[in-house]
Amino acid sequence: MAGRLGPVTSLPLRDQSVVQALGTALRERDFTAAGIADLLGEQAGAALTVGTWWPALRATERADEARRPLATLIRLFLLGGLEPEAHVRAAFAPIAPAILVEQGVLAAADGGFRAVLDIRPHGSDDHEYLVVSDQDALLSAATLAHDHVLGIGGASMSLAHAVVRTPAARALDLGTGCGIQALHLDSHAETLVATDTNPRALALAQVTAELNGMSWDLREGSLFEPVAGERFDLIVANPPFVVGAGGQDYIYRDSGIAGDGISRRLIEQVADHLAPGGVAQLLANWVVHDVDDWQARIGEWVRASGLDAWVVQRELADPISYISLWIADAGETPEAAAERGALWLDWFEREQIVGIGMGLVTLRKPDTDREPDVVIEEITAAGQEVTGFEVQAWWARRDFLRTTSDDDLLAASLSTSPVFLEAQSLPGSDGWQEISAAVTRPGGPGAVLPVDEVMTALLAGCRGEVPLSALIGLLADFHGVDADALAEVTLPVVREAITRGILFVAG
Repeated sequence: MAGRLGPVTSLPLRDQSVVQALGTALRERDFTAAGIADLLGEQAGAALTVGTWWPALRATERADEARRPLATLIRLFLLGGLEPEAHVRAAFAPIAPAILVEQGVLAAADGGFRAVLDIRPHGSDDHEYLVVSDQDALLSAATLAHDHVLGIGGASMSLAHAVVRTPAARALDLGTGCGIQALHLDSHAETLVATDTNPRALALAQVTAELNGMSWDLREGSLFEPVAGERFDLIVANPPFVVGAGGQDYIYRDSGIAGDGISRRLIEQVADHLAPGGVAQLLANWVVHDVDDWQARIGEWVRASGLDAWVVQRELADPISYISLWIADAGETPEAAAERGALWLDWFEREQIVGIGMGLVTLRKPDTDREPDVVIEEITAAGQEVTGFEVQAWWARRDFLRTTSDDDLLAASLSTSPVFLEAQSLPGSDGWQEISAAVTRPGGPGAVLPVDEVMTALLAGCRGEVPLSALIGLLADFHGVDADALAEVTLPVVREAITRGILFVAG
């Protein structure tokens, strides 16, 4: 595709002693989430998190002499500012600015210095890290380099929240970038391998690891080539999944494989690298030719994999919105962006692509010889994002249902989780007439169950005190129907309620 690309850049911070000194300087200046929040203040800090930078700039200008070094670090790394040499010397002492320029941290410009890298705190009070990436296009006047290394973004954080956090003997972070997933995996994986095709990404991941006192097995290569013949208990991947004609303008987003080929190959090949019972979680994009059958391609891939699968489509983007999203982050001129977008859209039209599915694919290798359990669904509501806890609970519930007969389920005592009953009604000649009702478990992805009068009463009666069969018998007597017939129509809904975490076995 057309466009003016930045050059391939050199590898930064190859001197480990400089990395150690840099980490010491940052922490001595209180370059932490708490320190930054304290200097900026609540309102300016909140504005910065949503991309409004000028209140933070104002707050740093007002910093007193004691906190001037911290203010300088904020302006350099978080605001993309040009800082005078005297302030830079004070902020990084005893590291000379010339060393930081030589090591690719800073660049000399207009009598001062700008940051080349983005360094920022990440995590919680219990586990706070320093993450190193390249400066975002919004903070830099230059077009992104071909080997630009992306920092902390919405996609990386949604994946981090979705990853299962049970202990793993061996974990793989495929397409590690600056190492965000590896940072989180390090806490619960005995052995951690992280791969990328971009040498600059591996260099920055190495720096991220060193700044946080960690050591990862970093390997260069595409897909599973760097781990040929190896198996893992957990595989996490945020690959360059952008759907396009097959070029590679920016390594962080473009795989060089046409269409949605990168997502397909990952799903096709991952089974060979999972240990029995192992889990793979990856972000994926897939081509949609018919919006009413959006799951066709992704469904074909996961069913052919032989793995258990839970696919959650979080968004279905139209071609113009999708292309605009990815053009906006490259920092190109309006003319170059317009040319690139037009060519990209032409290709979509030739391929008859009407949409791009975007979501999370969670795969699990069965540890016994059985039919894979595959669920493909769309969950787009805010507040219903997939979390690692929900993934674990999902598989536990699916395993329970697979091994529990209808007779066993009827003999079980069930309880209802904390839920809301939401009903919609229309006014009529006899007053309000209910037209629909659903039970929702707050925070549960896809935990919405349409209910009728019978299921509403059944859920209300599930208090863990009597078997399900007894409740169905009482409802059958009340409505004057056969209990076995009512059980036949009710049990599939009960199973769906258990799948969604709305019902659970008491005790």
